[in-house]
Amino acid sequence: MRTGEVAVEGCDTTYLVTRPGETFFRLFNHQEFDVAEMSLSTYMLARSKGDWPYRAIPVFLSRAFPHSSIYVRAGAGIAQPAELRGRVVGAPSYHLTRGLCVRGMLQDEYGVRPDDMAWRIGGVDAPEDFDYVGVDLSGLDIKPIAKGAYLAGLLLDGEIDAIVSYRDPQILYDGNPGISRLFGDFREAERRYYEKTGIFPVMHVVGIRETLVEKYPWLARSVFKAFDAAKLRCTERLNDLDAPIVTLPWVAAETQATMALMGADFWPYGVEPNRTTLEAQTRWSHEQGLSPTRFAVEELFVPSTLSWYRD
Repeated sequence: MRTGEVAVEGCDTTYLVTRPGETFFRLFNHQEFDVAEMSLSTYMLARSKGDWPYRAIPVFLSRAFPHSSIYVRAGAGIAQPAELRGRVVGAPSYHLTRGLCVRGMLQDEYGVRPDDMAWRIGGVDAPEDFDYVGVDLSGLDIKPIAKGAYLAGLLLDGEIDAIVSYRDPQILYDGNPGISRLFGDFREAERRYYEKTGIFPVMHVVGIRETLVEKYPWLARSVFKAFDAAKLRCTERLNDLDAPIVTLPWVAAETQATMALMGADFWPYGVEPNRTTLEAQTRWSHEQGLSPTRFAVEELFVPSTLSWYRD
């Protein structure tokens, strides 16, 4: 879409390519964009406040299973999820979608509730602020970390016991022995989770300014169709052994294994193919105190995209 290989019908587009953190800061604080990638959890939180000027379309640009996102301190005595009870856990924000899904998975599969842990909020590798939307979580032990501190340093110093993050802390990349994943074989744990639940969590959706949707009723479907066409072109290339688009040696084999587990369209857009996942995430948002009421899945998306089908 950015190169023009796939067009958005009826639109001239100007693309700004930024990292999600910058996009979300500019979107949730300043509403700068007409169409933008949005954190699903933060979107539900913002929409629950009643004045959020964007509505999502069921295009899911980022997805991730939760098991790989829990990191524990060596020597903390945390070898299984139940041992997170009573621990101090750091996260970039409480409304982070990855955290929403980690907490939902821990409660559903292991009986570990969000209020079984104390939460400390701050940047992972450096002091940062990812709390884009305020929320009252008075029922939880949740506090920001000290100014100038960051979670990886607190973990190594023994001040927190674990981290839930959207990406690996740098100290894990560096091979620091003071940190490890709670689920060492996270791929197998996530495969079993998908087989059991059918949940493939959505991290990011696409939002469109509602005034534009109202002015141009065709716009949402046009944007949806463009993202879907672009996705098809990209996923088809994963099987290309002549000129691989990802610099990994067994991309085609991994693609075939994923299709065998999850189906040919293993990264589906649209509401119905994702209903099980979306219903879980709306439930988690309500159970964890982020959304005051539980959203019906249909409430989240532009109505014209609810019954989308591929021509």
